[in-house]
Amino acid sequence: MVSFDEIKNHIAKELDSFNQEFDKALDSDNAILKLVNQHIINSKGKQIRPTMVILSSKICDNVNENTNNVALALELLHTASLLHDDVVDESDKRRGQKSVNAIWDNKIAILVGDYLLSQALNIATKTDNLEVIKTITSLGKKLTDGELKQIKNVQDVNTLEERYLDVIRMKTAQLFAACTSCGAIVAKASKEDVDKLLEFGEKYGMLFQIRDDVFDYISSENKIGKPVGNDIREGKITLPLIYALSKADEQEKNRILNIFRQKDFTKENIDAIISFAIDKGGIEYAQKRMEEYKEEAESLLSGFKDGPAKEGFKTLLKYSLQRKN
Repeated sequence: MVSFDEIKNHIAKELDSFNQEFDKALDSDNAILKLVNQHIINSKGKQIRPTMVILSSKICDNVNENTNNVALALELLHTASLLHDDVVDESDKRRGQKSVNAIWDNKIAILVGDYLLSQALNIATKTDNLEVIKTITSLGKKLTDGELKQIKNVQDVNTLEERYLDVIRMKTAQLFAACTSCGAIVAKASKEDVDKLLEFGEKYGMLFQIRDDVFDYISSENKIGKPVGNDIREGKITLPLIYALSKADEQEKNRILNIFRQKDFTKENIDAIISFAIDKGGIEYAQKRMEEYKEEAESLLSGFKDGPAKEGFKTLLKYSLQRKN
């Protein structure tokens, strides 16, 4: 099993510099901001997004000050979106710890999210690169578009795979694509290499989100700090269930969809939905789709020279396919 530390080892020095700047970006004289931001620092995740920015600049042979600015801007934007998501989803946990809205309240979470978003845009302008600024400023719109499409899908239980993929492309993959493309742009890479890395980031994001959705169905593997069946409880129909429904007869399909229509998410019904998805091959199908995205992403690296950054990206793909959290 690949560990995330193996990926970080390829860029340890650059990540150390990023973390120092990240802590500075969250520093504030405001008492409430100081408390909330310290909680954010203490509960930060693996830092996959800044890792991808740094790897993208490194694979293009030019890690520089603007690599850090891009990594900071995108990580702050991502963090802001998580604060807002927890309010929208009424979540009281984030990465196994209490969420900001649970410790303080929704108002504080939204306002701090707005502050972080503003800080992200402020740092993005330091790159003095219009293409980077346009990419980062348009991200908020894309992420919101994806979330709203997901809400629409919850209201319409007849979700097709194509619509599901469109949602995760907007709400997850676009952020990863911004990380890899902007990392290449500030490294002054060729348009061809920028485009390849943008596509790599999108393919990776699709794989990442499908893996995240699979966790909802596999209790023995779920160590990500959210209850099994949480997505189902929120009315979200993701890839394992979409595939299972496509293989079911009309009676089975209606039985499952009626639970969603009636929002009858008892423990027994959630267990029944999970068993149905597994028995119909939904997990195996999701694994197959992830493997396809991995192969497509890996093929995009073929034109880049061998080295720590390329190895880092390949290790990241392996890790994300196998990750348990």
